[in-house]
Amino acid sequence: MVTTPRTFSHIGLSVPDLEAAVEFYSTVMGFYVLMPPSKIVEDTSAIGQMCTDVFGPGWEHLRIAHLSTGDGIGIELFEFAGNHTPDDNFAFRRHGTFHFAIQDPDLEGLLAKIVAAGGKQRMPVRAYFPGEKPYRMVYVEDPFGNIFELYSHSYELTYSAGAYA
Repeated sequence: MVTTPRTFSHIGLSVPDLEAAVEFYSTVMGFYVLMPPSKIVEDTSAIGQMCTDVFGPGWEHLRIAHLSTGDGIGIELFEFAGNHTPDDNFAFRRHGTFHFAIQDPDLEGLLAKIVAAGGKQRMPVRAYFPGEKPYRMVYVEDPFGNIFELYSHSYELTYSAGAYA
């Protein structure tokens, strides 16, 4: 039996200020707000029970908002009670997720908006095929410490040509 590729549904990001994060991801990144900030409490409701299943007892409450990219990928923003900034927000040697990527043909324009909104550029914009193809990338950080990558072209276009040759 052949396994077919699944589609990507969403990613969850923890932020210290939910309203500020919704503002950043909707105005700077252009994502659609599907569900504005809402409070979830530890109780016996369906969502309360789901959160207890995930976080264990004692999580108390959280705030959540749901956004969507232009191609329907969800961005789930969480503001947890008692949240704190990690000592190292880019522990790339630690197993687990350490970034996600967003595609925009005007990579430099989006990069400027991110920096102007309080985000950080973590490296120079780099080309995968300098002088040959216009595929570019750069790592950035949102104003809340979440690290992501900007691509100028699709993942398939960038890597199908053997970008590391």
